[in-house]
Amino acid sequence: MAHGVGWRGIGRVVLGLLLPVVLAGCERPPAARLPDYGPRPAMAGKAQWVLAVHPLHNPALLHERYGPLVDWANARLADVELRLEASSDYAHFESKLRGREPELALPNPYQTVQALAWGYHVVGKVSGDEEFHGVVLRRRGWQPPAPGEPIRVSCPALTALAACMLPRWQLHQEGLDRTHRLKIEVVGSQESSILNVAQGLVDLAFTWPPPWRLFQQREPAVAATLEVYRRTPALVNNGLVARDDLDPRTVAAVVQALVDLAEDPEGRRRLQQAGLAGFERADDERYEPVRRFLRDYERAFGSLP
Repeated sequence: MAHGVGWRGIGRVVLGLLLPVVLAGCERPPAARLPDYGPRPAMAGKAQWVLAVHPLHNPALLHERYGPLVDWANARLADVELRLEASSDYAHFESKLRGREPELALPNPYQTVQALAWGYHVVGKVSGDEEFHGVVLRRRGWQPPAPGEPIRVSCPALTALAACMLPRWQLHQEGLDRTHRLKIEVVGSQESSILNVAQGLVDLAFTWPPPWRLFQQREPAVAATLEVYRRTPALVNNGLVARDDLDPRTVAAVVQALVDLAEDPEGRRRLQQAGLAGFERADDERYEPVRRFLRDYERAFGSLP
């Protein structure tokens, strides 16, 4: 009897030890934590301003590249905290500007000129205007078809100045749209435009240098099947605009923080990660060359996108 009681006692001990382990194994694993791109409470004593960036990349990649710049600026701003905001596509971003939703924005030059009519003004711009030009990609060995045949083209958006309007203008100047029918397909992002030509879904892809360089870094094997068919002349780079109801001193502090990125080793590292040369001060008049281009574009095609 004593022997039997001993085994039952041991069993109860073992069960007591194993039960928590078994139950823990049955618990549902914690859900994967997704990046949080939504609003965050402003730091005590600070206003919160949205900095909306036009769709240079998909939202996750844009936050990966531009988030460190915003964090660097926030650490140096006393009265305001910036919150980076992405948009699903160009139309989404433009609707925000038209509705005067973000306090600050980084639009392309066409959107910069449009924003002036929506209650914004230019306070800065991205440096390196030589970088702001269009790139037309083709698969290696591709040649235009016989005259009259269609040429299929992909672009991220009709309002993408470097990645659609400049390349379209370039091909128009060369007469390609008079000898062939250009069929432009809007695909929503720079990456999609490049992938469309790589996969043979279109004949040509419109894009511009930063996403093309990034694609070459991340997809070297696919990029090796493509080549640059045309490069366009450059225009003024992307603008930094501020809503006209903001405190000028606080706006000036934000611009100063962004300009200072290029003066600091860590700031320069973050700029390089974002694919930017830096920021500089600018005003509305700096975009007069863009206005001239838009007038020429409208005369050539009958309307602006």
